[in-house]
Amino acid sequence: MRTLPNSLLVAAIAASTLSCGMRSSGSRTMIAPEAGERHLGSIRQLTNGGENAEAYFSASGRQLIFQSTRDGRSCDQEFVMNVDGSELHKVSTGTGKTTCGFFFQNDERVVFGSSHAEQRDCPEKPDPSKGYVWRLDPYDIYTARVDGTELKRLTSYGVYTAEGVVSPDGKKLVFTSLKDGDLDIYTMNIDGSDLKRLTTTPGYDGGPWWSPDGSRIIYRAWHPVGDSLTVYRDLLAQRLVRPNKMELWVMNADGSGQKQITQLGGANFGPSWTPDGKRVIFSSNYRQPRSGNFDLFLINLDGSGLEQVTTQESFDGFPMFSPDGKKIIWASNRHDAKAGETNLFIADWVP
Repeated sequence: MRTLPNSLLVAAIAASTLSCGMRSSGSRTMIAPEAGERHLGSIRQLTNGGENAEAYFSASGRQLIFQSTRDGRSCDQEFVMNVDGSELHKVSTGTGKTTCGFFFQNDERVVFGSSHAEQRDCPEKPDPSKGYVWRLDPYDIYTARVDGTELKRLTSYGVYTAEGVVSPDGKKLVFTSLKDGDLDIYTMNIDGSDLKRLTTTPGYDGGPWWSPDGSRIIYRAWHPVGDSLTVYRDLLAQRLVRPNKMELWVMNADGSGQKQITQLGGANFGPSWTPDGKRVIFSSNYRQPRSGNFDLFLINLDGSGLEQVTTQESFDGFPMFSPDGKKIIWASNRHDAKAGETNLFIADWVP
């Protein structure tokens, strides 16, 4: 799960645990940027109420796929809509739990993680006595037509396998899986063949995203050692992970040249690329580690040039630029009707 809409220790923001309603499709609310948000123009709120996150553009830039608990659901399902919020429809099965959708095949198909083969109902929340942890639900990766028909299963591991992003040429998928006993990054052909494991360092490697030319992959990682590694493995055996320490890394598409980009502290996650491939945009709470105040930042691949993009004092995450670089989509707690609700926002990008 690339998911972090619960903003660390703020249970009310948990994207996959709250039931919600949503404004009818096609509606949009215009809002003003916060002070200091100079890159964001003509901000439009696309959803209104509950938990909506991980919205990603189609190759054409005309559609979005996202996960939501709309219509009173307790767990996320995958939905597709136009960038103006119209023609919203569900593409997943409606059972189990889903995460991390993406378009491919000329925007005619989508790929996403779903637990419906192992979980018909929404799973219970983790034991609060364990502190802030994520459940590693038994997702496998599926594809479907953009109308939700012709569902096909790509993986059958029965353990956490998700966070899939399709390569720019549409031929490969990069994703995170627990299939070999640790949270690592893999690639495979879009039909499920030619599986390759790219990371092997003990710890959490996840949230992978192809560069625009397909030559590199940006991702988040936490590689604990000593007692911290023991705690990590104990939680992993319970299908849990504590994601409060993550930095950004980059590697070549074949897994070589792995290099740490950030050394900020706190949780840095949800990276994707600027359309020119020169910088990445991501979400971080490094200024207030372990808090729910996440903002969007830009950074160069050598770790220089850190620039803050959002400034409002709650959660901003899951950013993605439109293919032409003229717009940006992200999830935020700003302008929530109820405390902790996560909604989708789209804005014109001001260079």
